[in-house]
Amino acid sequence: MTTETERLRRWRLILGGGAADGIEAGNGFSLGASDQVIDQALSALYDSDRQGGLGGSAPKVARWLGDIRTYFPTSVVQVMQQDALERLNLRQMLLEPELLAAMEPDVHLVANLLALSGVMPAKTKDTARIVVQRVVDELLQKLANPMRQAILGSLNRATRNRRPRHHEIDWHRTIRANLKHYQPDYRTIIPETRIGFGRKRSALRDMILCVDQSGSMATSVVYASIFSAVLASLPAVRTRLVVFDTAVVDLTALLQDPVEVLFGTQLGGGTDIHQALTYCQSLVQRPQDTILVLISDLYEGGNTDAMRQRVRAIAGSGVQFITLLALNDEGAPCYDSAHTQFMATLGIPAFACTPDRFPDLMAAAINRQDLTQWVAST
Repeated sequence: MTTETERLRRWRLILGGGAADGIEAGNGFSLGASDQVIDQALSALYDSDRQGGLGGSAPKVARWLGDIRTYFPTSVVQVMQQDALERLNLRQMLLEPELLAAMEPDVHLVANLLALSGVMPAKTKDTARIVVQRVVDELLQKLANPMRQAILGSLNRATRNRRPRHHEIDWHRTIRANLKHYQPDYRTIIPETRIGFGRKRSALRDMILCVDQSGSMATSVVYASIFSAVLASLPAVRTRLVVFDTAVVDLTALLQDPVEVLFGTQLGGGTDIHQALTYCQSLVQRPQDTILVLISDLYEGGNTDAMRQRVRAIAGSGVQFITLLALNDEGAPCYDSAHTQFMATLGIPAFACTPDRFPDLMAAAINRQDLTQWVAST
């Protein structure tokens, strides 16, 4: 295929029919058999206002899902599936196990399944659980080790004893740290810096993840659940996971199974941040060793003044307070700017965070770094 022919082919597939018909008619160019299938799959989705889209037929939807999985890479398939759900209102197809099994699983699909879990028929729930498990396993494989390494490394640095008594000295680390002070004449090392063993305690930090489960925060809920499960597996960290809308639910007891955590959420509904923070404040036992991460777009549906007073009280108690406007790869296009400015006046950082940066964020928080500067440098 010549460069010019390939260029025309791509333009034809991008533009679709109608406006692109002249490309074929005027240049003697026509789509091949496989390209016609691709064109039909794209037209069914993106020309739906003119052609009726995928329709309500289960076989037709299943065939379309098979076609896009055949001709497009996984990342594109996931985008097209999400577009189909939004443009063509195909949420109903997630209630059919055969169609659900044909879809390419990703975080957005999990979020849609969780939103539909309350109306999902029994015959679909087993398939939905399998799909969610696949996504959870992939995310754990990708995110668990960086999270563990970042947290444990920061805890080791934060708790290392720099003024140890003789019986507390970690000689291996002390010798390595002082090799530059070796004295050849005396054949010895001057231990200018002494390093001791860290504090022995069952939990060095308390972490509370308080997650808004309103519909706009759907993918953030998925990632927060995964990270909470990883944190809960670390003995040096005591982790609590609290989700909320107009009610508050503590999912800490389910953290051993991230899939159970996700099905314990109820996406949608209103938002009462004040009520959620009131509950989280009741969990704080050691303010100076507690990190509270509020994951919310900050659109308060409850008492705004009471919410701000609660935020001020928690931050003033010594708790390290962090607000994430989103925990996903899409950023935070919509949030309450007035509340973020209020947070800033209290020294509480408020920003969106991608999942791959969350481990480093928590490590920086453990080391009590200036998170505003941390965000600026990343």
